[in-house]
Amino acid sequence: MLVTVVLAGGRVWYRFHPPIPLRDWLPSSTAVLDDQGRLLRLTLAADQQYRLWTPLDQLSPTLVQAVLLHEDRHFYLEPGFNPYSLLRGAFKTYVLRRHPQGGSTITMQLARLLWHLDTRSPWGKMQQVARAIQLELQYSKQAILEAYLNDAPFGGNIQGVGAASLIYFDHAPLDLSLPESLALAVMPQNPSVRGRVPAGLAGPELLAARNRLFRRWAHMHPVSASERALFALPMTLRPADRLPFRAPWFVDQLLADRMLLQPSSLGLPDRDWIHSTVDLRLQRAVDRQVQAYVAQQAIRGVHNAAALLVDTRDMGIKALIGSADYFDTPIAGQVNGTNAKRSPGSALKPFIYGLGFDQGIVIPATVLRDVPTAYGAYAPENFDGRFEGPVTVTQALIRSRNIPALDVAAQLSHPDFYHFLQSAGIADLARPEHYGLALVLGGGEVTMQEMAKLYAMLANQGVIKPLRFVQAASNQTAHRLAAQGTRLLSRAASFMVLDILRQNPPPGLAPTGQPSPLPVAWKTGTSSSFRDAWSVGVFGPYVLVVWVGNFDGSPNPAFVGGEMAGPLFFNIVAALKAENPGLHDLPAPIPPRLRKVLVCLSSGALPTAWCPRTGESWFIPGVSPIRVDDVYRPVMVNRVTGAAVCPPFDPVQDERKVFAYWPSDLQQLFALAGIPRTQPPRSPACGPLSLADTIGGSPPQITSPLAGNVYTQQLTHPAQARIPLTVTTDADVHRVYWFADKSYIGQAEPGQTLFWSPSQPGSYTIRAVDDHGRADERLLRVARVP
Repeated sequence: MLVTVVLAGGRVWYRFHPPIPLRDWLPSSTAVLDDQGRLLRLTLAADQQYRLWTPLDQLSPTLVQAVLLHEDRHFYLEPGFNPYSLLRGAFKTYVLRRHPQGGSTITMQLARLLWHLDTRSPWGKMQQVARAIQLELQYSKQAILEAYLNDAPFGGNIQGVGAASLIYFDHAPLDLSLPESLALAVMPQNPSVRGRVPAGLAGPELLAARNRLFRRWAHMHPVSASERALFALPMTLRPADRLPFRAPWFVDQLLADRMLLQPSSLGLPDRDWIHSTVDLRLQRAVDRQVQAYVAQQAIRGVHNAAALLVDTRDMGIKALIGSADYFDTPIAGQVNGTNAKRSPGSALKPFIYGLGFDQGIVIPATVLRDVPTAYGAYAPENFDGRFEGPVTVTQALIRSRNIPALDVAAQLSHPDFYHFLQSAGIADLARPEHYGLALVLGGGEVTMQEMAKLYAMLANQGVIKPLRFVQAASNQTAHRLAAQGTRLLSRAASFMVLDILRQNPPPGLAPTGQPSPLPVAWKTGTSSSFRDAWSVGVFGPYVLVVWVGNFDGSPNPAFVGGEMAGPLFFNIVAALKAENPGLHDLPAPIPPRLRKVLVCLSSGALPTAWCPRTGESWFIPGVSPIRVDDVYRPVMVNRVTGAAVCPPFDPVQDERKVFAYWPSDLQQLFALAGIPRTQPPRSPACGPLSLADTIGGSPPQITSPLAGNVYTQQLTHPAQARIPLTVTTDADVHRVYWFADKSYIGQAEPGQTLFWSPSQPGSYTIRAVDDHGRADERLLRVARVP
């Protein structure tokens, strides 16, 4: 009666002075599992023990009942100790001199474990009883039983049923069979003997103790014939020194940065059992392809590669290969290449055109000029050193043309390309002026993980979301996370970019489209000096990023995106398709605002009656540019001389002909390439009634001086500072007139450079006017320096 009163009073006291939770008394290990519950890695606790805290409701009920039956049948009735068991143990130990028996309850055994008590002496046993009473006062029976099951010894440095179940039987304690549950129930009584695993099998001592418990169990619980048969089979156990070490780069990053767990948003049920997003089957498939490819290409100086596979539906990382071999020291194999900053080359160009679609600058059929262009002292070239002249946006993106990408990027605003990358979470960007035009051509470094988020944004209809390393605790949480994100592109722009990238043929195929039943929207990238080869793409529900290079940044002429990373990319796609024959493209409904319109293929503008070839292109009503084709124009000419004539026209002597009015820079490119182009006749001075004038034509576009630049003069020799004036004109232009503010500078023919030396520093408005009265202007500033 007195004990009951003391316990009741103590529990009231501790109710208002709660003690430290029992799970925090001892350090814990961490188990990282794949998305199917397969063990990737089990870490040691801080005290070098394998101890994996598992809540009571996550333990097999059979195991819990077996432990109570074997260890302490009266656990729920005792005040922490059993006087009868203690007296019986003392009588047998000290009077009969038999094998020592402690008579300890589960609470007493927990007290010995927590306070490291020596209970072989009467004084030690008294301390154990006192501590057991303290535990009963402070904690509930459920909490004490849970702590005992998580701290009991199971052989070697294995403590707790969570670690024991995962190490010995390779599954969680909730999934234990009856023979496994009974084996774990008897192991703590003699862990040094029963925890031995000779040749991967349970020892005879463990089997004998388990079978004795089974006979008692069968008297109290109905046992089926199939369960009885299991006890006649050998029991396989895995020793602790054979624990798996899988997906090492992924697990390293996960354990090093616990912020990736995001417990508040993911609602993780337990901090020690981490259910990751990795699919071990896909991880192995990608790893095999990377290792085989690097071995195959070693003769070309390829020694390292990395790959990252992300499921776009929930942004979970399904496979992460950080290097060709984790254990290869010469290639720094333990470095996680997916998290290293690298130059992306042309791999970011799709987002320049996506912004161009959203800002009404271009549509997929818009014709851009791939011609020699100088930006001050910088004259960029294409990767192949050639210029293709007029190319559509689709062709420019598939063929990675630099000049068209620079042209579109220069017109972007709100946001421009730099601020778009900032909004996408690209870390460690320098100030915008640090990059200049180099940002468009791959000058800003990104990681493979950042690249995966960008391409997943296209698959997620323009919404960018963070990568996920850990599964959500519930389907409700998963749906909530899937709905989060930041919109950076419209649905229509994302759709058009993916539609273009799907037309990019795989390596080794003629550019006639992809015959594969699984469409792949992909892009390559090659960094300057051949240091990084990239291949990135979307197929089915996945985004795949592949990188080939050296971690030390050493160049190799073989590191070309399409030639080196592309084949590995498609090897992995084929391997994943073989792993999952049902893999198919996700449905991509056409966004509501997107329409197809008829365009003139020579310009990408709305066709006139004189356009020789038309086709269809995607168009965003109210956003996409509306321009009527002005390349093909009708001109009335004399049937004999071919010269343009003025109205009134003589139907006998005059006829209407259609001519292509290519801009001056394209005309020069055609001439250099030896491609004949019929020159339109010189327009006569007919006044406003000229038929050619009614078509309009393109106004001139100043290419030098550069917008926003400051030009300098030396104080001692200001006249030596000559500013080049160049302009691109329509084909009907024969003369360009230049002005600085209201002062006349001079005149030049199309394609000819005029040099101007300002008389004094200051701000000037430079204006170019062609001989049809069309004009362009640009503001510049001139400063004098010592």
